[in-house]
Amino acid sequence: MKIARVALDVPVATLFDYSFDELSPAHVGERVVVPFGARQRVGVVIETAARSEVSAARLKGIARVLDDAPRLAPDWIELMRFLAAYYQRPLGETVAGALPPRLRSIKPLPRRRGEEAPLPRKRADEAPPPGHRFVPNHQPNAAQQRAIARISAASGGFAAFLLHGVTGSGKTEVYLHLIAAVLARGSQALALVPEISLTPQLEARFRAAFPETRIAVLHSGLQDSARTHSWIDAARGDAGIVLGTRLAVLTPLARLGLVIVDEEHDPSFKQQEGLRYSARDAAVLRAKIARCPAVLGTATPSLETWHNCRAGRYELLALPERAVPGAKLPSVATVDLRAAPVEHGFAKPLLEAIQARLARGEQSLVFINRRGYAPVLACEACDWAAGCERCSAKLVLHTADRALRCHHCGAGAPIPRACPVCGNVDLRAHGRGTQRVEESLAALFPQARIVRIDRDSARRRAELSRTLESIHRGEADILVGTQLLAKGHDFPGLTLVCVLNADSALLSTDYRAAERLFATLAQVAGRAGRREEAGEVLVQTRYPGHPLFRALERHDYAGFAESQLAERKSAGFPPWVHEAALRAEARKLDTTMAFLRRAAALVPPPAAVRIYDPVPHVITRRAGFERAQLVVQSASRPALQEFLRAWSEALQAAAPKGVRWHLDVDPIEFD
Repeated sequence: MKIARVALDVPVATLFDYSFDELSPAHVGERVVVPFGARQRVGVVIETAARSEVSAARLKGIARVLDDAPRLAPDWIELMRFLAAYYQRPLGETVAGALPPRLRSIKPLPRRRGEEAPLPRKRADEAPPPGHRFVPNHQPNAAQQRAIARISAASGGFAAFLLHGVTGSGKTEVYLHLIAAVLARGSQALALVPEISLTPQLEARFRAAFPETRIAVLHSGLQDSARTHSWIDAARGDAGIVLGTRLAVLTPLARLGLVIVDEEHDPSFKQQEGLRYSARDAAVLRAKIARCPAVLGTATPSLETWHNCRAGRYELLALPERAVPGAKLPSVATVDLRAAPVEHGFAKPLLEAIQARLARGEQSLVFINRRGYAPVLACEACDWAAGCERCSAKLVLHTADRALRCHHCGAGAPIPRACPVCGNVDLRAHGRGTQRVEESLAALFPQARIVRIDRDSARRRAELSRTLESIHRGEADILVGTQLLAKGHDFPGLTLVCVLNADSALLSTDYRAAERLFATLAQVAGRAGRREEAGEVLVQTRYPGHPLFRALERHDYAGFAESQLAERKSAGFPPWVHEAALRAEARKLDTTMAFLRRAAALVPPPAAVRIYDPVPHVITRRAGFERAQLVVQSASRPALQEFLRAWSEALQAAAPKGVRWHLDVDPIEFD
C-alpha cells in the first residue's frame, strides 16, 4: 500500500493522506476523487510516501482517478508550492484556485461541439503540432529588430527583459516575431494582459498573424465550458498561444517557451482576494522554472521593475520612437485652472481645441477617471450628503438609471425628491463623472457624435468590442472615458486628449499615487497622434508647476522614476523595503482593532522586521464591516518571509469568531 498526499480546497495548510495500492510517483499531479467527511471531493496528488502518520485503520482510500484532463506536471506543482508559501495561503486552496471551476467538480467535463467523448490523454513529450504560418504585419524597424534579436538570443535559458517602449512604439510587433520563433521550435507562448477588455484586440492581432495556430483565451469572463476547453488545450500543448488575464499565468503549459506580460505596470495584475498573488511576478517565476525568456512590456514601468533593471536582475530594451513612420509623441501642456475661465468644467483652451478637431474631422478624447454623473449629491441648506449605509463613502449619482450607487459595495438607492434632514427640494450634484461630462459636451457641441466608455456603458465584452470598432472606423467625434480607454487602444483618427480632475491623486496619502497618476496620464496621452497627424494633450490642473506634470511634458519617464525612487528610499518604502499587510474586519471597529493589537504581539519579530501600529482603513466601513490593518516591513525578504510563516500559523489559532482577516504580501492597495 502506498500513500498519496492530496491537496484539498480547505482552509488548512496540511496535505491529506490517502491510500492507493496502484499509485506510483508517476501519478503525482493527478486529479482524484477522495472521501472527505460526509461527501466526496476533488483533490490533486502532490506527492507520494511509503508510510503515513495516520493509522491504517483510519486511512481512507482514493475513490478514483480523473483522467479526463492532462496530468498536472511537476513544474506546475512547483509553482503552486512557491505561491502558497510566499503568499501565505494553504496549498490546497492555491491549487484549487488555479483550476477552472469544472475541473474542481466531480461532474464530467463539458464536451466540445461535435465531440462524442473526451480527447485521449497526450503526454507533454509527444510531438508538437505541425508548423505555424506567420503573417507579419510590418517589417520591424531597427529598434524592434534589436529587441527581437536580443531576446531570441536568450532562448533556451531564463532571462528577464523590460521592453520599455513609448506609446505606439510597436511592442506588439516585437511580441509577434518572438512568438513566431517560439512556435517554429514547437514551444508555446504565454501572453498576459491586465484586463479582459484588452483581450479581443490582441487576440485579433494574434489570429491575423498566426492563422493556423490554435489560441487559448483565458479570463474570468468566459463561460465555464469555454474556459475549461482553453485550459485543456494549453495543458495538452494543442494551443500554441495562451492569451489571458492574470489567472492565465496559473495555467499548466506542456512546452512553455516564452512569457509576455503586456502593460506590466498595471495594478490589475495583483489579485485582491483569496491567493493575493502578483501575476507579473508569477510570470517571471514561471519563465525561470521553464528556463525561457520573460518579457515585460510597457511605456511606464512599475518602480519595482525599473529598480530590478537598475540592479541588473532584468535587462532593459528600449523602443524610443513610434513605429509608424512620421508619427511623433504628442505635445503635452498643462492648463492652469487658477487663471483660465471654466465653462461646464472645461477650461477655455480645451473647448477651443475640441472645436478645432471637430472642424478638421479628427477625434478627441476627454479623460476623467470617475464614472457616474457626480460623486456627491448634497443639500446646500443643511450640508447633508447622500452616503452609503453600509460603507463610510458617498453614494455616486447615476442619472442614466436614476439611482444613487455605492462604488465600493454595490448598494443602490433611489434619488430622493427632497433632503431627508431639512426637506429642501433643491439638491445639488457636486463634482463630475463621465455621465455629466458627456451631458456637458452634448450641450456645448450639439453637432458632435459623442461616445462614452466606462464600466457602466460597456458591461458586456461584445458590446465594448462593437463600440471600439465603430470608433476605429471614425464613427465618433468625441470620446468620453475612464481607464478603459487609457491603455492598449489604437484609434487612428484621435489627435487630442483632454484630461480632467488630474489633481485628486496628487493629494492622496498613498505613496504609490504619483507613480500611478504618471502612468495613467502617460498612457492616456499616448492615444493621441499615433499616425502622421500631430497629437496634443491638455491637462487641467491647479498645480501646473508640479514635477510630475513637468516630467510628463518632457515624456521623461526615466527622470520621474529616478526622483520617485529617491523619495521612496529616503522614506523607507518599497522597492527599498519589503512589506506585508495584515488586514481584518468585524462588525465593530473596536473588535477589529483589538484583534490586530493582539496579533502584533503573537510572535516577537526579529530585529530585521518591524511591525507598525494598526490603523483603520481610509474607507473604514465597507459592506457593513469595519476594517483596519497593520503593516510589517523588512529590508530583508527572507527575514520577512520567515517571520510571516510563523506569524501565519499563530494567527490561524488566534483569530476569534466574528473577525475576518488575511495577509497581503507585497500589497499595492491601502484604501
